[in-house]
Amino acid sequence: MIVGLVVILVFGSDKLPEIARGIAKAMKTVRNATDDIKHEISKTADEHGFTEDVKEIASKIEQVKDQIEDTGSIKRKF
Repeated sequence: MIVGLVVILVFGSDKLPEIARGIAKAMKTVRNATDDIKHEISKTADEHGFTEDVKEIASKIEQVKDQIEDTGSIKRKF
């Protein structure tokens, strides 16, 4: 709220919508770039067969987590 007040004082209320549009446009550009990067990484991982390896590792991690939860708390021997 204080930041908003400072922005209004510095830029004036007439510039506020323009600033908001600029910020929204920048956020959309960043989001689109991030989505493109994720898509390229997924595509490359699929091409090189890493996706199946990742799924297998994730499955093993889940199995270990389930085993740990079944045993309860782990006590250290010190």
